[in-house]
Amino acid sequence: MTDKSTRPPKLNGVLETILYTADMARARYFFESVLGLSPHVSDHRFTAYPLGKSMLLLFLQGKTCETVELPGDMGTIPPHDGAGRQHIAFGIDDEALEDWEHHLASRGVEIEGRTRWPKGAVSLYFRDPDDHLLEVVTPGIWPNY
Repeated sequence: MTDKSTRPPKLNGVLETILYTADMARARYFFESVLGLSPHVSDHRFTAYPLGKSMLLLFLQGKTCETVELPGDMGTIPPHDGAGRQHIAFGIDDEALEDWEHHLASRGVEIEGRTRWPKGAVSLYFRDPDDHLLEVVTPGIWPNY
């Protein structure tokens, strides 16, 4: 039996997922025109897209390497940055899979891979303009999805 006092407090989920981009205008065009996302807030160095209970954040590479001082007494955001190809997956409904295949093809986005998972989920893999691997996946891939 685990001693409750040695366990960390409960996490409620992943709230933010971040991708770093070399070209914010190009990335925004892709995520808005191909994936249909609408920005919640954006400026020259970042864009925030709400997705269910989480946010997809795009940051311009090299523009978050110093502490950001927020106005008034809001505080600071420590430096962060990233490089290299990343991967994120978006959950979709089973009946949306074929629509996604057609939609990506109509936008000239190549589907690089397709996987049928043991419990019935299906994944489609494709790339954004920064070469990040994106995935749309139907339910059944994980115990919680």
